[in-house]
Amino acid sequence: MYDAIVIGGGHAGNEAAISLAKLNKKTLLVTGNLNMVSFMPCNPSIGGPAKGTLVREIDALGGVMGIITDKTTLQMKMLNKSKGPAVRALRAQSDKLEYPKEMLKTLRNTENLDLKEAYVRKLSIVDGRVNGVVLESGQVIESKIVIITTGTFMNAKILVGDTSKSEGPDKQKASIGLSNHLRDIGHDTFRLKTGTPARVKKNSIDFSKMELSPGDGFVHHFSFDKNHLRVLDKEWPCYLIHTQAKTHDIIKFNLNKSAMYGGQTVDGVGPRYCPSIEDKLVRFSDKERHQLFIEPESRSLDEVYLQGFSTSMPHDVQEKMIHSLPGLENAVISKYAYAIEYDAIDSRTLWPTLESKVIDNLFFAGQVNGTSGYEEAAAQGLMAGINASLKIDNLPPFILRRDEAYIGVLIDDLVTKGTKEPYRMLTSRAEFRLLLRHDNADLRLTDYGYNLGLISKERYDRFTSKRRKIDESIDKLQSMYITPTQEIRAYLDKNELMTIKGKTSLFDLLKRQDISFDIIETLADMHFDLNDEEKEQVEINAKYEGYIKKAIAQANKMQKEYKITIPKDINYHHVNNLALEARDKLDKIRPLTISQASRISGVNPSDIQMLLIHLKKYET
Repeated sequence: MYDAIVIGGGHAGNEAAISLAKLNKKTLLVTGNLNMVSFMPCNPSIGGPAKGTLVREIDALGGVMGIITDKTTLQMKMLNKSKGPAVRALRAQSDKLEYPKEMLKTLRNTENLDLKEAYVRKLSIVDGRVNGVVLESGQVIESKIVIITTGTFMNAKILVGDTSKSEGPDKQKASIGLSNHLRDIGHDTFRLKTGTPARVKKNSIDFSKMELSPGDGFVHHFSFDKNHLRVLDKEWPCYLIHTQAKTHDIIKFNLNKSAMYGGQTVDGVGPRYCPSIEDKLVRFSDKERHQLFIEPESRSLDEVYLQGFSTSMPHDVQEKMIHSLPGLENAVISKYAYAIEYDAIDSRTLWPTLESKVIDNLFFAGQVNGTSGYEEAAAQGLMAGINASLKIDNLPPFILRRDEAYIGVLIDDLVTKGTKEPYRMLTSRAEFRLLLRHDNADLRLTDYGYNLGLISKERYDRFTSKRRKIDESIDKLQSMYITPTQEIRAYLDKNELMTIKGKTSLFDLLKRQDISFDIIETLADMHFDLNDEEKEQVEINAKYEGYIKKAIAQANKMQKEYKITIPKDINYHHVNNLALEARDKLDKIRPLTISQASRISGVNPSDIQMLLIHLKKYET
């Protein structure tokens, strides 16, 4: 018998399986094709606004996505560099062939982890508790825990024009039967859809008609463990173009041929923040052009990705659309675009641990929970694996708060609010985004990763040394002062910097936007033993001190609500004066804390007050 079985070898499944195995749980990963683990059927990129912070958080907790990305990157750049640190985000173009190969190597080298190529038909359930899986072959494999991470494969259909085919991404076999079984055991499912653009032969493109969009030209890294950094022999460029009036005319004329707007019955709801080009033209009809990026897919492929040009048009229409774009007049299409429709579960039927409220010891993670994106999937997979391991050991669950991590925001949104469309992580979803920055993910979460057993002692020692150096430097800056001597005034004047009027601490001086850490070292005539990342932490703490303190105070207030727990078995029909809608929503979602209850749509402050009064009676 296994401790845990993970169904699906995508980004969620691999994080779940590796974390379980690292936590000394005998684990089996069941997936349809081992050569396609962590495959990227859409854009082969990792990161971006909010998503990049998710990857850094995964790494800080001991996950592997950041490491694999660093090993297989083609280009990296920091987005929103001119804006504040709360919205900066790292984004990498990954090699779509090397990424799954590197992941498979990692899986095979992980102790306590077995791999099996197969499809699961249904779960083995006894007395409301999962105890294994039943494969399509009829073989039963027993386990204490099962984690479902089927991504976009459950009852998947590929849609192109007026054609529909039962198939998963990139012509892989769809998972048939499992979603029917999940409905039979009490899990509601609904249809979602997403899509991907065509791929074009690189040697058929005239890049002279495009605007170069390079990376930053120096080494970035997602993982805080820099031992995995890849030294690029060259940086693989991206290019920027825009749709033309002719492009829009072709799409509008053929709109009735699109799978989304033609005669097909499509039940799935598409992603609001990554729509098809048809959706863009319909929803933003006043916009004269749309931005597209031409992005590399692999060092080993003569193929590029048309980011922003997802479509479900017939192949002949796709040809006309692509040939209307600058530089692509003679482009050769290597793979045509398609839309995919699939089953997802109602994530409100999950606890914040991602365990099912319906079946004990059954967990769900990834796109099957209604999310979009590799990063959101990996984050859920890691958290499901951690909580599955803790449950096996009869230990308290690991639930990140909204003020601790984007991962906490992601999972809280899913289990509290649910989603009717593919959920994408956005900076605007996080109330405490100044605290949840890309740059400080390790400072927020590495203690958790180490205490859980996913971060090595060697790496943890390096982290604690970094934290100590930052704290000591801040203390030193706060205790050191300079006065406006003639020499100091001359330096400030020469560098066109605002002067100081009296005795000023170096820390207060660093708060000024025109003063960098390097200037502080010059003024103090001393060198701090800090690398660039550590200096950045000190600068951010100084320049945003007031905002950070305010955010921490708000977070502390929320933490008080997190500490007021609600019993799982509470009977909401016994809570006096609850509004009918609130009673129904609370009964369905069954929040674990007052904080979670207060974020449920339809639950008003007056309902929370009634609930608090009831809980006081409950305690007595």
